[in-house]
Amino acid sequence: MKPIATTRSATGIPTGRLAIWWVLASEVVIFGGLLGSYLMHRLGHPEWANAAAHTNVWFGATNTFVLLTSSFTAVLAHQAAEAGNGKKAAGLLLMTMGGALTFLVIKSIEWTNEIMHGYTITANGFWSFYYTAAGLHGLHVIAGAIVMGFIAFDAYRGRELQRVELIGIYWHFVDVVWIFLFPLLYIAK
Repeated sequence: MKPIATTRSATGIPTGRLAIWWVLASEVVIFGGLLGSYLMHRLGHPEWANAAAHTNVWFGATNTFVLLTSSFTAVLAHQAAEAGNGKKAAGLLLMTMGGALTFLVIKSIEWTNEIMHGYTITANGFWSFYYTAAGLHGLHVIAGAIVMGFIAFDAYRGRELQRVELIGIYWHFVDVVWIFLFPLLYIAK
């Protein structure tokens, strides 16, 4: 039995794909506003460079590698789903979820270290933006991993394989956001 409303008749675009792009458009507005605000404040507060010097570039770079690797497994999951191999797609989505978990563990170790050294969300404006932007991104990683788990469950049973592409699109967006956050928060000192 085919799912209800899988294709929009006026455009021919699958409903799920259209929906995920609308979601991502709203996310671009949210992250764009946050990053635009950060850039404006950063330009107006040169003393933020001193605070930014205390971010750990190695943690940030490692997390960049982890997210890019997890995006690769998401692409492989999509290929498997398109080939009709739900079990392989599910396994690759689990690997992608493992990347999400690894990212979050590294981020929690990093934050614990920073907080222990007094770099808290209330330390100054830089740290406020840092924790807000990285925290919002982390929430998107968590949400993506949770949804991915449900999609992997269905994919393993050979159901709703088109959703593997949709979660992959979302996951790539999460990666792209990090690609902007990493240099702004870690490298630009």
